[in-house]
Amino acid sequence: MLHALSYAYAHRRERKGDFRKLWILRIGAATRALDLSYSRFIQGLTLAGIGLNRKVLSEMAIAQPEGFAKVVEQAREALPQI
Repeated sequence: MLHALSYAYAHRRERKGDFRKLWILRIGAATRALDLSYSRFIQGLTLAGIGLNRKVLSEMAIAQPEGFAKVVEQAREALPQI
């Protein structure tokens, strides 16, 4: 039982990282479909002052693609043109 408890403790922290990786992959795939990279999208969100976290953005990309496209457009407008 102590062995299982130690694994449960350690893997509880790993699971948080696993979900973060999943959310980033989902957001990256959705933003690439809209011709924007993940890193540029996150930079644009910061510059636009949009405070949505990765979990919400990931769910939005799957369940509400139209709304996600609007968020991507706002992030794109906030980016400096290169």
